[in-house]
Amino acid sequence: MARSVLVVDDSAFMRNLLKQLLEDDHEVVGEAENGVEAVELYHEHDPDVVTMDVVMPIRNGIEATAEIKSDDPNASVIMCTSVGQEEKMREAVEAGADGYITKPFQKPNVLEAIDDVVGVEA
Repeated sequence: MARSVLVVDDSAFMRNLLKQLLEDDHEVVGEAENGVEAVELYHEHDPDVVTMDVVMPIRNGIEATAEIKSDDPNASVIMCTSVGQEEKMREAVEAGADGYITKPFQKPNVLEAIDDVVGVEA
């Protein structure tokens, strides 16, 4: 089942890459380049899942995840991290992240993470 996805990353290249990986299976309903935009767009689009970069300007992904989760405890957030950011991932999980994917992204890992977090409809 196709899910609505909000893609959040400060890199346009990474947002485009994620959109390409997702477009056959899911609908990208919005994209943000920082945590402030992420929270605004989450409320505007109410996506099934958010892919959230950890390191961003203005407001990082951990802070944005914590705010989205406090507003909507049922929100599904998948953190996007680079290899070697284990400490950041621990913080992200404490902030309420439901899962994570590691850059560089590979389509099977991204789709599997979404299925793990929002469940697969039979």
